[in-house]
Amino acid sequence: MYRPNGLGVALITPMTEQLAVDEPALRRLVEHLIRGGIDFLVPCGTTGESATLSAVERLRVISIVLEVSNGQVPVVAGAGGNNTAAVVRHAMDVEKLGVHGILSISPYYNKPPQEGIYRHFAAISEAVSCGITLYNCPGRTGSNISPETVLRLAKLPGIVAVKEASGDLSQITRLIREAPEGFSVLSGDDAITLLLLATGAHGVISVVGNEVPGMMKEMVLAALADEISKARSLHQRLLPLMEANFLEANPIPVKTAMAMMGLCEAHVRLPLVPMSDEQRVRLASVLEELALLSGGA
Repeated sequence: MYRPNGLGVALITPMTEQLAVDEPALRRLVEHLIRGGIDFLVPCGTTGESATLSAVERLRVISIVLEVSNGQVPVVAGAGGNNTAAVVRHAMDVEKLGVHGILSISPYYNKPPQEGIYRHFAAISEAVSCGITLYNCPGRTGSNISPETVLRLAKLPGIVAVKEASGDLSQITRLIREAPEGFSVLSGDDAITLLLLATGAHGVISVVGNEVPGMMKEMVLAALADEISKARSLHQRLLPLMEANFLEANPIPVKTAMAMMGLCEAHVRLPLVPMSDEQRVRLASVLEELALLSGGA
């Protein structure tokens, strides 16, 4: 059973002007990331605008990613939601495509108690045989997966990792310390990835990896090898771009950046909207500083 570690990239979903999935651009993106040396691909997460993709579209996106990657890197596909029965059905459909694992967000809006969160993920783990990565992002879901619940879930054979985007360093470092052997704690926030890797995390599911897969991979490798000085230097260089990716709601900035780099168009589906002119100027300045507007990606 695959356990994600190293550099995973939360893929954007390129779209045409008519807001259909841009399949040729998606294929180019996957090739771009694999050339950059990433360790695993994560389609149909938040960065991939899964909330506004239909179930059919999500399965199509995942199928394309699997086809283009062709076993070169594992694929951990998004399959989450706040209706447990529907998530179970979709996770089973995703698994049938041949993915190496599933990333599943904690139920949002419902604000379930910890027992409800536990039973939700337990139900998914009973339905599929590939590894499940929990995704904790309280800022989007409205509820936190407590360390106690993560550690309880980690005892289930199908739960192999957690993507932590709570921003609670005490909580995350506790998970790193207490997680059982063979369970990955992954950063869900580019800006604190170096700190988490330095304290024992196993990798990251990254947004900035879309734009600079090679540089981000170099930083992750250095941190995992305890080459902290090198990792710190790379982190400081990438930090302005990491921050620029959240000048507006993700994935508006990263899609805009990828368009500026000539890798896809910047189109997003409502309720997301195009990036404001003011923020575009700020983003372009960061990209120019990293020489990404002149083929430096």
